[in-house]
Amino acid sequence: MASVKVVLRQKESKDGTYPLAIRITKDRKTSFVHLGYSIKETEWDAVNQKVKKSHPNSSRLNNLLLKKLSEANEKKIELETDKKDTSSKVIKSTLKSKEATFFKQADIYIDMLKKHGKFNRISSDQPRIKHFKEFLDGDDINFKDITVSLLNRFKAYLKGSREITDRTVVNHLIVVRTIFNQAIKGNLVDPKYYPFGKGKVPIKFPETLKIGLTPEEVKAIEDLVLPPDSYLNNARNIWLFSFYFAGMRVSDVLRIKWSDLQNDRLYYSMGKNAKAGSLKVPAKALKIISQYNRESSIHDLIFPDLQSLEDLKDLYKVQSKIATTIRRLNENLEVIAGQASIDKKLTMHIARHTFGNISGDKIPIQMLQKLYRHTSITTTIGYQANFIHKDADDALDAVVGF
Repeated sequence: MASVKVVLRQKESKDGTYPLAIRITKDRKTSFVHLGYSIKETEWDAVNQKVKKSHPNSSRLNNLLLKKLSEANEKKIELETDKKDTSSKVIKSTLKSKEATFFKQADIYIDMLKKHGKFNRISSDQPRIKHFKEFLDGDDINFKDITVSLLNRFKAYLKGSREITDRTVVNHLIVVRTIFNQAIKGNLVDPKYYPFGKGKVPIKFPETLKIGLTPEEVKAIEDLVLPPDSYLNNARNIWLFSFYFAGMRVSDVLRIKWSDLQNDRLYYSMGKNAKAGSLKVPAKALKIISQYNRESSIHDLIFPDLQSLEDLKDLYKVQSKIATTIRRLNENLEVIAGQASIDKKLTMHIARHTFGNISGDKIPIQMLQKLYRHTSITTTIGYQANFIHKDADDALDAVVGF
């Protein structure tokens, strides 16, 4: 059976004090949980495990020690009752979970994203963490205090005070959930405090409208007369190139290299899920490629937007540059839409919606899955449902078309 005791550790600090700790002993193996307070050796009553009255804050510290000792014994009894591992390390781990706080774990989460070069995730998730902290008036919070009630109040705060969309609210909750899961995985918080899932706080994105261009609107963009050496022309080329390859993501378009073109086919791996494959290069795409000079290319890139980077293996800098480029592309696409008399919003992502809209139900769903490079066909069915209207339109006409 494990024993739990409050002790003064014999590790003297520079100021001559010694740290207070919970000592857990089981099978002659010992672990310590430091309590964050230090006192002088002469202020400690080792027999009664309490701080002497000579210490100015003895009452407060002794109350803390009683609380921590009680928590340790409760956890020991709980583990023994459930016939779980009661080694000193396990008890220490479960006790430390009570000390885990959200924003300390959030810092670890952001640091992990930096190490993996996830610039886009950092740029979106950091503000969401900041909003959660603002909601809590700048205070840190224990994971066990992140309850269903508190998260519902956070949702109301986001909707009311910050006036954001339902989808953005869900994105905020996903960040909180991700950090919570990270803490559970690290044995820093008991899973029983998890506030998400069935009967608690659900995570479900609201449906959004996806509107693509018509063939006539794409033709208007193709026929638009633009200065050959202008960035407007480059923006148009990148948008059309994306559309011609089934709405290839702009982050992949910008990283396409001349060496990816082999035997009139384009070979590339999609950055989002690393799915590899090849597609025939349409004649229209070849016409676009012919406008760029391979001999002056840096890093063998076809499009020039990332050529100022020194190292394409530095994922953080690459993603940062791509994010800046997308903003510039979208600004130019807005000008192009105006010149082409298109009243719909025109962005790089609309190239993917446009392919979906024009393909409609003309292409078998299995082929669309291959073109989109979706991992699951369910994703393809859900995505393409936004652009298949014929059956519903025919049904409506059958009723009102008299």
